[in-house]
Amino acid sequence: MFMKKILITLGLVIIVGFIISRIPAVEDRVVITAVSNSVQTSSLPEEDALTAVVCGSRSPIPSEGRAEACVMVRAGENIYLVDTGNGSAVNLRKWNIPFNKIKSVLFTHLHSDHISDLADIHLASWIVQKRTNKLKVYGPEGVELVTQGFESAYGPDYFFRNIHHGDEIAPLDVVGFDPHTIDLNNPVIVNEEGLTITAFEVLHDPVKPALGYRFDYKGRSLVVSGDTSYSENIIKYSEDVDVLLHEAQSNYLVRMIQSFALKQGATMRAKIMDDITTYHTTPLEAAEIANKANAKHLVFYHLTPAPRNTIMERIFLRGVNDVREDWTLSKDGTMIVLPIDSDKISITSID
Repeated sequence: MFMKKILITLGLVIIVGFIISRIPAVEDRVVITAVSNSVQTSSLPEEDALTAVVCGSRSPIPSEGRAEACVMVRAGENIYLVDTGNGSAVNLRKWNIPFNKIKSVLFTHLHSDHISDLADIHLASWIVQKRTNKLKVYGPEGVELVTQGFESAYGPDYFFRNIHHGDEIAPLDVVGFDPHTIDLNNPVIVNEEGLTITAFEVLHDPVKPALGYRFDYKGRSLVVSGDTSYSENIIKYSEDVDVLLHEAQSNYLVRMIQSFALKQGATMRAKIMDDITTYHTTPLEAAEIANKANAKHLVFYHLTPAPRNTIMERIFLRGVNDVREDWTLSKDGTMIVLPIDSDKISITSID
């Protein structure tokens, strides 16, 4: 009898809750709360620090919950994006990143999985952001052609938004891109406000040049490798770095995908899997690079294929612990904070 009363009471509560939830004023309040939550400030650290957030941790091989290659680096208040792969702009919006603080985009190379969200990054840093200049984009030879292509494709979009919203919201004098082709004979591309960004060449044949970037800010440092096979140049430019963010590919898992594709008769897909084994770095090789560079911490990103479960993670990372101890397998949102005047390395998540 007691249980029957509890069930009846619970049923009445559910019915009343359902009825109340259909009242317009209650619906409005729920929406207002949701909108209020969506405009909260980001979870970036308030302290002066060199910070990196992995805004895209996977390769072109799909993996639920992961965007393609992107690393956001913040030095003080200024933000730089290393690559803008598919899905990265959505992540940055979700995390309430201040787009008006983005100083420039740095492309490691011009493969589609590293550039495809450039249009969305441009839009988010243009509309209502009071940007004073076109969006700077640094990259290897060909970057100007890429930015011209985006401008041509989105020209009508720029025009219609300006006509609709006006110059204050969508100013045409700062719309578009300011491309800079990197000259490796003069590799320092930024040197201001305590920050130095240095570009260097990596090995991603037949993609030439492919680039990595080193960030030095008030005594703290990090390197983003970009896509590369084992490269002595990464060891050189990562010497004594606080954090090395290095791409990683499990050729063992890639070969499994290749074998499955062959069994399914997908010979072209199998060939792609075979091809990519020649121009990426395995997790063990990345660990060796970090050791030789005396990097304090290693973060694996641009994961190929990005693990979808713990079993895949174990296979992906086989042997890494035998090579080095200080490493992190990234996901979208992995955040590295390097406070100035400190040796601390904080690895958390922004979401």
